[in-house]
Amino acid sequence: MAILTQKIYQSIRNVVWEGNFVPLHSPFFGKTEEKYVVDCIRSNFVSSVGEYVDKFEKAIREYTKTKYTILTVNGTSALHICLLLTDVKKDDEVLVPSMTFVATPNAVWYIGAVPHFVDVNKESLGIDPFKLDEYLSKIAEVQENKCYNKKTHRQIKAIIPMHTFGHPVDMDELTSVAERYKLTIIEDAAEALGSLYKNKHVGNFSKMAILSFNGNKIITTGGGGAVLTNNEDLAKKVKHLTTTAKKPHPWEYVHDMVGYNYRMPALNASLGLAQIEKLDEFVEKKRILAEKYKESLKDVEEIEFFVEPGYARSNYWLNAIILNKEYTDARDEILEETNKNGIMTRPVWKLMHKLEMFKDCPRMDLSVSESLEKRIINIPSSAHLIKD
Repeated sequence: MAILTQKIYQSIRNVVWEGNFVPLHSPFFGKTEEKYVVDCIRSNFVSSVGEYVDKFEKAIREYTKTKYTILTVNGTSALHICLLLTDVKKDDEVLVPSMTFVATPNAVWYIGAVPHFVDVNKESLGIDPFKLDEYLSKIAEVQENKCYNKKTHRQIKAIIPMHTFGHPVDMDELTSVAERYKLTIIEDAAEALGSLYKNKHVGNFSKMAILSFNGNKIITTGGGGAVLTNNEDLAKKVKHLTTTAKKPHPWEYVHDMVGYNYRMPALNASLGLAQIEKLDEFVEKKRILAEKYKESLKDVEEIEFFVEPGYARSNYWLNAIILNKEYTDARDEILEETNKNGIMTRPVWKLMHKLEMFKDCPRMDLSVSESLEKRIINIPSSAHLIKD
């Protein structure tokens, strides 16, 4: 094992519990989860009409301080619904970071809209509002309160900032850009439950936002997601669309539009309710884990341990190290050797504009994303990993 790889491996081992295998991120379940799931099963109300759906939605509302929460089967379906209800149409363009999980542009593609890839900054790993502003000043024009791409002649309808690894984007600056170019913001907060932007929970800085409760998220329902909004009318439309657009009636089946079967079952929600009761504890432990990593890795001069932006309190969903540019070529060796020796590490996602289905989509200069893609390594981040 090369010297740099050995230093990184040992620094991680100094922080996490001993074991033959340390996962990247795994859930933690206790007696409450078992109690609620068994109670849900015994009630026989395991589908989306069960009381645990209402209880979990209420708990999310109270935690995030958003007015309305609608549970969905996953974060991608939540994002799909948000795009539909912000009037994104076929051939519209939606600005998304190229450095994101594939679900973000996938949801745009479902509608027949076009992902337009934009760059990120190193401060948040999310959309760079200043670089985006400069880019739009050259390629976009606003006519009758609508933004158009001067090159493709398509309307640019919305922008989806993704709070990468739980670190919030600079939403004040991004909102200024969105207002200038008449763009609707949809926050992809799939990874950011528990994260604050200027002391306010993410999801409150846009017309609509989404969460994910996949098995690797800070809390999990096995699979699941949610739409957050502070708009009552939108909330009603989300619930209607995600429940097959069925009109309320004691017995008749009447559907007034094409809807989607996207509602979360109560069985999943019962697990989520038990998990969210532990969310403050999980966030605290993950922040302690990040501090321990920062301390353990401080003498590894060849890398930088990524820390939250100054304006934010991050949930540190996934911890990341960033190799200095001159050590870019060491990434694959570090990934191979750490995984071979029981420490699960991963590179960041392959950039979206490099995927076959999105290779012809419009994009700005993505030099920061392309540099970070080669240098980011995620390291074990479960809340229960710290030795003490």
